[in-house]
Amino acid sequence: MATIKDVARVAGVHPATASRALNPLLRGRISATTTARVEAAAAELGYVVDPIGRSLRTQRSGIVGVLVPDLLNPFYPPLLRGVERGLRGAGFEALIGSTDNDVRREPELLAVLRGRRCEGYIVATAVLDEPAVAALTRDGVPLVLVNRLTGMPAPAVVSDDARGIGEAIGHLRALGHTRIGHVAGPAELSVAVAREAAYRAAVAEPLVVRAAQMTAAAGRAAGRELLGRGVTAILAANDMIAVGCYAALDDAGLRCPQDVSLVGINDMPLAAWLRPPLSTVAIPQEKLGAAAARLVIERIGDPGAAPQTVSLPTALVVRGSTARSEQRVQLGP
Repeated sequence: MATIKDVARVAGVHPATASRALNPLLRGRISATTTARVEAAAAELGYVVDPIGRSLRTQRSGIVGVLVPDLLNPFYPPLLRGVERGLRGAGFEALIGSTDNDVRREPELLAVLRGRRCEGYIVATAVLDEPAVAALTRDGVPLVLVNRLTGMPAPAVVSDDARGIGEAIGHLRALGHTRIGHVAGPAELSVAVAREAAYRAAVAEPLVVRAAQMTAAAGRAAGRELLGRGVTAILAANDMIAVGCYAALDDAGLRCPQDVSLVGINDMPLAAWLRPPLSTVAIPQEKLGAAAARLVIERIGDPGAAPQTVSLPTALVVRGSTARSEQRVQLGP
């Protein structure tokens, strides 16, 4: 197996120069001409960097730990794509973990990631009160929260949900809906709390049922209960809950949108393929990930910098799941 000394000999440079030229974290320290010569020599010899050896020598892993709640939720793959592209452009790679919507897994996974010597963390699962995440902040570990606000002094990337929800409620009102219900997410999730607060601020008579999780199954159960309160429109806390509400409507023998209109939040990739296509508050998922990558890289470079919150705009996407209300109160079973 070729060594860095072999690469240096073929490229005609010192081994330390060859090592720096092949290290993306040191990009720009070596001239472009020399770097190209070293990369060509490495390719010719089939040289493969030993990341463990490099980490031991430099005391840097080049890894950022990324924690999400559910890899099966269509919201997260675009977000992770944005994270990975942003990190790779700066010479970092992502090490991804999923809690599978189990808050007890979060401290366990964070401990595993810390054991892998991650240089920073992007956390998209933080609940309102999470000691493990708070410990990272107290220890000065570079950390960025995504789609979550916890009140901790940590950088965060969020979407302007309040504006988007206001637009969604305004859209439903313009269609004549007055009994607009909300299937909220779990009370321990900051994003669910924020979205519920935005809904309550936008309606005169809140009608809220809480889903146990941000999933289709939980949305179906909560949707059934909400339909029993005579709503003519539903705002779901996310698109997966909205998928469950479709099933709840079918269970009750009701049609969407003729009997009950439905709006989700996120604009997941398959939202336009549902029947009827889902009206939803679109969140720029990939841009959230890219912004989080940028912030964590900045934080790694300057851990003592003042934390900032980046808020990205949302957009209401109107599709076939909303229609004019005839103000008939539909009672579920």
